[in-house]
Amino acid sequence: MENTEESSPLRITPTVRALSSALRGKRENVPDSRRENGERIFPEPEKLWFKESSAKNLRNRDFLSPTTMLNTLYADGQVPPAVMSRVLSLRGGGVLPVAGGEVMGEGLRVRVDRAAAFRAVLADGATEYLKPSSQRQGCVLLNCPALHPKPNTPTPDTLTLGQLRTVLLADHMGALLRRQGFTVSYCPTLPEDGDIITFLRALGIDWPAAPANRTYEEREEKIQEALESSPYRERETERGRRTSGGGRKVEEGENEGSLRVNLKRVFQEEGLLGYDPSLGTCIVHRDSVSQLAQLDLATADCTVAMATVLHVTSCQDEFRQQQIAVLWRASGATHTQRHLVCGPVKTPGSHLTAAQYLQLRRGQMKEASEMKYGDQVEGQTWEDIIRVMTSATVRFELLSTVHTSPVTLDVQREGGVSTKGPRGGVFVMYNCARLHTLFDSYERGVEKGLYPEIPEGPELDFSALKEEGEWLLLFNYLIPFSELLDQSGQALDCEGGGARVNIKTEQICKFLVSLSKDFSSYYNRVHVLGEPLPHLFNQMFCRLHLLRALRELYHSALDTLNLPPIRQL
Repeated sequence: MENTEESSPLRITPTVRALSSALRGKRENVPDSRRENGERIFPEPEKLWFKESSAKNLRNRDFLSPTTMLNTLYADGQVPPAVMSRVLSLRGGGVLPVAGGEVMGEGLRVRVDRAAAFRAVLADGATEYLKPSSQRQGCVLLNCPALHPKPNTPTPDTLTLGQLRTVLLADHMGALLRRQGFTVSYCPTLPEDGDIITFLRALGIDWPAAPANRTYEEREEKIQEALESSPYRERETERGRRTSGGGRKVEEGENEGSLRVNLKRVFQEEGLLGYDPSLGTCIVHRDSVSQLAQLDLATADCTVAMATVLHVTSCQDEFRQQQIAVLWRASGATHTQRHLVCGPVKTPGSHLTAAQYLQLRRGQMKEASEMKYGDQVEGQTWEDIIRVMTSATVRFELLSTVHTSPVTLDVQREGGVSTKGPRGGVFVMYNCARLHTLFDSYERGVEKGLYPEIPEGPELDFSALKEEGEWLLLFNYLIPFSELLDQSGQALDCEGGGARVNIKTEQICKFLVSLSKDFSSYYNRVHVLGEPLPHLFNQMFCRLHLLRALRELYHSALDTLNLPPIRQL
């Protein structure tokens, strides 16, 4: 019978937990280890150990429990032999195998059995490391207020860069959540023959569309009736009492008989946390009813009773979107609603629309390609390459920053998009293409009889992988990627955080740029396809297994950005 512990994919988090348990011993079961009656304080398990990531530190350790932590746990920081024995004999599902450990000046450092780790990850093709560690269930609706009619559907020439950022973020979140098993839908549905759909598709965004003559009048009437009969509707007598004696300012668009809803009562009585306390009485306008109708219709197809609706909005539109969310609640909607808020996009010295920005980046990408590759930059193949590279440039520029922070773009026309150096999307796509070129070269070598076919993983001796760059690629990228994919779904599950949700949406872009830097350094230093000599084949095949897994890792990560890999450059 298969040992499930041995066959479980290696993970960082279970390893850190197991190391913490081994170090704390029975204290792991103590519910509260704070100092009482002079007893020692015991730190939280997740703070006892740190995973190393820098090439310098990985030369002598993979995990470290700092001296400060050891001093907290043990007198004079001396680790008892029984505890050290537990650490060195660490076992468990998903736990990396330990090769050794020692107490040095910086603390207790542990080294992983690297050959065993390479074998565990690569022998079966690393497929378990390229997807989330678990599949989840539920419906998520991603609502992008920037695309709703106000009253007209936006066009590429009216869409701001801040609004484009929210659309790209919604697209990225949708891909991430779908990978985790969620059923994902998008709102609003756009006219299928509109300029905005064509523009989004040029960026690789597959937004839902419907015939331009489609109407939502029936659903709008339903929403209107629900708001008119809502207990939170403000009646004439209530308004009279509230304004008597002092009068009040007539709001724009207001007239006698306007439908008003007391939003403050809604979020107070419904127990909605994190909404702006200045939300008061809201006049219900036509564009509000239109957005609510689309939201209502989009959630009607959910296969579960309760959906999570994620409003992806700019900071400038956050207040307005909170009004919409609370209005929807007042109409009787009970779905969980969260707000993912984006900071502004700044372009010092220029003011560009989304259309102008895309046109600028595409022109710069074409010019840079022509300078590097000359006359061969022509035909449909190069048109497709430039389109994907432009999309990659735009996505990395707008998504590599923490979503709540501002993004500052250099949009001076005399600037360019470099095809060299660690600069975002172009650099990532270039290094992904290098991997494809490497395997094309290997296949040509096989056809010429220089190399045999790559053997299966279990036939290889992975102790041949001794280059520090090889361990860096496995330990910092292949093994942690699965847990990175888990994070967006986990953030949605957090309760008590209020209306806003903060998700580390920048991590995939940063992960890919960092991966590309380390892969580029390794690839420039190591000659992977060596001389066709039998005694060199084992090491070459081990490296090819590692780089094949790395190529699939690129594909998996780029897929969350809806970017197809470039296979040649």
